[in-house]
Amino acid sequence: MPAAMLPFVTLTGLAVVALLVAESRGSRRGIWIAKPLASLGFIAAGLAAGALDSAHGPAYGRWVLGALVLSMGGDVLLIPKGAPRIFQVGILSFLLGHVAFTAAFAVRGLEPSWLLPAAAWALVPIYVVGRWLRPHVTRELRGAVYAYILVISAMAVCAVGAAAASGDLRIPLGALMFYVSDLSVARDRFVAPSFANRAWGLPLYFAAQLVLASTVA
Repeated sequence: MPAAMLPFVTLTGLAVVALLVAESRGSRRGIWIAKPLASLGFIAAGLAAGALDSAHGPAYGRWVLGALVLSMGGDVLLIPKGAPRIFQVGILSFLLGHVAFTAAFAVRGLEPSWLLPAAAWALVPIYVVGRWLRPHVTRELRGAVYAYILVISAMAVCAVGAAAASGDLRIPLGALMFYVSDLSVARDRFVAPSFANRAWGLPLYFAAQLVLASTVA
């Protein structure tokens, strides 16, 4: 990780701690302050790592930066409670963030021989997660949630292909962390709301964004 990222990694880390405290206390004001601040930290980290002039090509860095900005949009839009339409827009922002990460991995280069096996393996979690969520998701949100599962799975598959082509294991690591952290969001929103979901899901999510931001260096 480039030294230039460290102040912003620290910022995100401290903001995540504050966010967890606010979540545990049910402080909406604290959440509105800490969560956007944590997100700004990973965007700044990406910029500090060279997202606008990436060593892997400017297109790669800019796609990653776009994905980070869209992720921040999702972070903010998922803060309100009891607002299903805003939640839908938040899911869309995250979905577009995954599309942007997928495009970044494709721009960096994919190893074709790894894509089909990775896609075959991805069918298992797609089926399991879809079946797990189906009884808990309203008809209004079902299409958006299923589209999200497919897009994030495609991102994970392309992350494997990009790692095989480049040798950069940070790419699949960040993608996998992002994927797993989304399960905590799904469980919290649809299955069993609890601070326990956020206690492990939020740190994993923000760490994933920092790992993916570091890949532009």
